[in-house]
Amino acid sequence: MTFSGDAGKRLDHFLQEHMPQFSRSRLQTWIKEGRVLVNGAGTKPSVLLRGGERVEVSPAGPVPLQAAPEDLPLEVLYEDASMMAINKPAGLVVHAGAGASSGTLVNRLVHHFSTLSQVGGDLRPGIVHRLDKGTSGVLLVARNDAAHRALAAQFAGRTVEKTYLALVHGHVRHEQGRVTTPIARDPVRRIRMTAKLGTGRSALTEYRVVRRFEKFTYLEVRIGTGRTHQIRVHLASIGHAVAGDRVYGAPQAQRMFLHAWRIAFVSPATEQRVSVEAPLPLELADWLASL
Repeated sequence: MTFSGDAGKRLDHFLQEHMPQFSRSRLQTWIKEGRVLVNGAGTKPSVLLRGGERVEVSPAGPVPLQAAPEDLPLEVLYEDASMMAINKPAGLVVHAGAGASSGTLVNRLVHHFSTLSQVGGDLRPGIVHRLDKGTSGVLLVARNDAAHRALAAQFAGRTVEKTYLALVHGHVRHEQGRVTTPIARDPVRRIRMTAKLGTGRSALTEYRVVRRFEKFTYLEVRIGTGRTHQIRVHLASIGHAVAGDRVYGAPQAQRMFLHAWRIAFVSPATEQRVSVEAPLPLELADWLASL
């Protein structure tokens, strides 16, 4: 039964609050399959509750791992008994979703590693956090559920240090700075996020200038939160779109110049702090050299 305090919540969010043992993707699948009834009728995951509805759930049994193993290259930067750090190339989708059912990082992980955490659901084994398709660099992967939860707690507690390298358009005025504008989904273009509404989720992006060029500035960027498109949105909001990022106003280029360079965290296996770096890809190094 829903209550007045649930008014305005999406159905799938409501179910995840009350059934946290199941991933949201699985709950959404049940809703679409008609296994979730609201006042006796089927509905969709995005329906907003009014409070007072009767919600019935008929769970389906666990489904087998749906991500098929694919024998494709995978670069491991660090590995221990609890997790791995992978160097993700630009253009590679992390896990299956709209428009991507194979050839993802997860397909590669399933082939190369016999065990991966299942906390993220059937299509996201091992995935603790994500990088945008166009972003390259270091990504953490959990071998088991205990390691996944330990790493996720570090991300939630903001003790994971994430440092990126970005080339942006224009002359960044100050040698260093920070952007704290909240980030929300763009109500007009749903594939974008925006920092122009004054509302949304809190976000913290800090940057310092590494090198200046005639029409570009090379930045080292650290983020204290992990919002969707955070660096891209924040830098565009101060007038300095990431080079190659057409979604946020930059001219088209071979790829977007955003690279997850370094990540520091505590390994769940050793309880020691680890820092892992992914070298700047050759195409980005060549881009800098051409300037």
